[in-house]
Amino acid sequence: MNKSLEHTRIELAAKGIITDEVKEVAADEGVDPEQLSRDIANGLTVISRNANHDIRPLGIGRGLRTKINANIGTSRDRISLDEEMEKLDVLIQYGADAVMDLSTGGPIKDIRRLLMRKSTIAVGTVPIYEAVAKAAEEKGSIAKMSVDDLFNAIEGHAEEGVDFVTVHCGLTRKTIETLREDGRILDIVSRGGAFLVEWMIYNDRENPLYEHYDRLLEMARKYDLTLSLGDGARPGCLSDATDRTQIDELLTLGALRDRAVADGVQVIIEGPGHVPLNQVEMNMKMQKEICKGAPFYVLGPLVTDIAMGYDHIAAAIGGAIGAAAGADFLCYVTPSEHIRLPDIEDVKEGVIASKIAAHAADIAKGVKGAIEQDNEMARRRKALDWNGQIALSLNPELIKRRRAEGPPTESQVCSMCGEFCAIKTVEEALRKK
Repeated sequence: MNKSLEHTRIELAAKGIITDEVKEVAADEGVDPEQLSRDIANGLTVISRNANHDIRPLGIGRGLRTKINANIGTSRDRISLDEEMEKLDVLIQYGADAVMDLSTGGPIKDIRRLLMRKSTIAVGTVPIYEAVAKAAEEKGSIAKMSVDDLFNAIEGHAEEGVDFVTVHCGLTRKTIETLREDGRILDIVSRGGAFLVEWMIYNDRENPLYEHYDRLLEMARKYDLTLSLGDGARPGCLSDATDRTQIDELLTLGALRDRAVADGVQVIIEGPGHVPLNQVEMNMKMQKEICKGAPFYVLGPLVTDIAMGYDHIAAAIGGAIGAAAGADFLCYVTPSEHIRLPDIEDVKEGVIASKIAAHAADIAKGVKGAIEQDNEMARRRKALDWNGQIALSLNPELIKRRRAEGPPTESQVCSMCGEFCAIKTVEEALRKK
């Protein structure tokens, strides 16, 4: 049953109305609700919760904890609803703030609807995936997808309660011409971006998400749906980073952000994927300037192209620097990035790596409460309190197992130092007069 919305969150905040939802997020984050409400009104922060989805509201933006998203979903080559739901359980267990369904094969609607029923966290989707899969199956070609096919898919996701959708609105015909001129090593690596490029070239038409942006805003208003303005032209390797194609799309996204906020629609901006370490901070600051402080959602960024099998580490390095420089939302990367669909262990490793990056960035940004967790861990270590350390860790089961696997030691110390434990040695020495 659709809820009737007289005003969106931005409109209520602009009127000075501090809602219970804002108060709840402010209490969770330890921030002032009046400031949070002003930030929502100005498009600096979003609360991502569809009017049709009964979950705890997710705040993303200025002064809040850096949030992380985990992707799951099927392909034509690998379809298991049970496995995807197990991935959901794992990513929630290890601390993901949101989950995106990127399914392109199998019963896509059934997977999404099951995910919506089971998920206790915000859910995002990329509706063009369903639209092109349907067009390929029913019409024989992605290029035969109609404008209505695409918008009907978006509205279907919104009506079912999806909290945020990736829509590649900034990838225009002008961007394609710039892409041709730039001579990238990897032209387009965004799947949604690739679909739109194919559609635009074969139909000799403008991107429908750009051309009919007002139609999209009207849908978003209806459900207070957060639009994640996708980076269809994001760089797919280090040498393509921060080129004219990427900047052209970002400038368009900045203008679309202004139109959305003026119309009372919440937006976040998606950012680059592969960026050299020395360009990460600059990319974050450039986005914040061009998009007037809108929440920034980044994939990684990955700081090297040769980390296959360890891309979660490359992404965590870039994510920590990126979030410390202003990114608000990190999309996890798993060890199987660039190889295959992630399995359950990959999902766990990806979430933990992304959590480390987000937390390290929050300490650097001075987010309220972040450093206190580390201080508590230090106190537990000084006390040689292993149960306390395990409880504070990101993967308690791993710590328990590794401690049990070590050779027998005095219960208070670990097998690294044994009787020569620095903490214990100094503690005993300081007690002596």
